[in-house]
Amino acid sequence: MEVSQLKQEIAKLKKEKNAIILSHYYTRDEVQEVADFIGDSLALSRKAENTDADIILFAGVHFMAETAKVLSPEKKVLLPDLEAGCSLADSCNAVEFEKFVMAHPGYTVVSYVNTTVEVKALTDIICTSSNAIDIVNSLPADEKIIFGPDRNLGNYVKSVTGRENMLIWDGACHVHEQFSLERILELKKEYPNAKILTHPECKKPILLVSDHVGSTAALLDFAKKDDAEEYIVVTEPGILYQMRKECPGKKFIPAPPTDAACGCNDCNFMKLITLEKIYRSLKEEIYEITLDEEIRQKAEKSIKRMLELSK
Repeated sequence: MEVSQLKQEIAKLKKEKNAIILSHYYTRDEVQEVADFIGDSLALSRKAENTDADIILFAGVHFMAETAKVLSPEKKVLLPDLEAGCSLADSCNAVEFEKFVMAHPGYTVVSYVNTTVEVKALTDIICTSSNAIDIVNSLPADEKIIFGPDRNLGNYVKSVTGRENMLIWDGACHVHEQFSLERILELKKEYPNAKILTHPECKKPILLVSDHVGSTAALLDFAKKDDAEEYIVVTEPGILYQMRKECPGKKFIPAPPTDAACGCNDCNFMKLITLEKIYRSLKEEIYEITLDEEIRQKAEKSIKRMLELSK
């Protein structure tokens, strides 16, 4: 089926089944084009909670679809490819994380949304890259905190908030770990007027040379309001589709990874989601997310706490 026909069939299926497609900024351009809502983790979490659709199809990765199911247990949640995982979520095994938490009694557990539902069930408050600093700052100054699983985001939050009593889990996102400071600085020489926009999952040396650090949504918002004409974007390049769409007069350059043989730094998991898979998943209502109810309820508490603190 051609792309135009696939889009038409997907639109028809959405109407017939009262379905909604939620898409993350890192998915393919054509996937974002068929989405009813595009956003980062916090925005998608809120949309999943408030939608009145019968079916939520998540064009993203596994933990995002799980989060939608946690917040909307009565709805059918579909993920077009169950192999669409997350290297960051995989870096925090629930069994090992529970041992870590149990070894540090009296600590409040703050976990990044990029985690499995089992890790969320062990967590007091979930956070995203857009609200992590606010979540930590909402806690008493002397609160002992466990932050997981992203070490780069955790260290960034720790430096901004000045929290000394923060233990950080040693996990990372393979996409953001692979950006090269040396190659970014070389790119800066080529585009001396370009501002460097960076996601806080990147390593500290890259954050230090950046003009703005923030979540995908925050980087997009900064570009829309800022008066520069060129930007070097240090995050998964899927966000460039929306940046170019909403800022047509500006130039956005994807930051290079360490491996010079790679053209850009794609998330292979996000790119598993295609129009063909969306169509088949919707048509046959396959690849449904199911959760253990006890685990779901525990995870819901940590997500609801985040949503309450983020209002």
